[in-house]
Amino acid sequence: MAWVYLLFASAMEVAWAVGLKWTNGFTRFWPSVYVFATGVASVLLLGRATKTLPVGTAYAVWTGLGAAGTAVLAMFIHGESRDAGRLVGIAVIIAGVILLKLVSPE
Repeated sequence: MAWVYLLFASAMEVAWAVGLKWTNGFTRFWPSVYVFATGVASVLLLGRATKTLPVGTAYAVWTGLGAAGTAVLAMFIHGESRDAGRLVGIAVIIAGVILLKLVSPE
């Protein structure tokens, strides 16, 4: 169950990070509320996952999936670059997350 919490925590990490652009520097109320709420949800779910998973593994997976997911989603939502170097970097992050899952004691 800890891995499920961690996946949802990572999804919330992506949600708040992608939403940052819509806040316009936290000058827009509702987008700012969205970013705050999804950020809190992300950290709470991460905390729940660390009750069982090693904190180093959980944090690395959370940030890795958050970074990769944000980069991919921003390509579609915000029109960010899809160049080869960026895609290779995302693939390397995902490979690292998979490796952490494979060697995790949980």
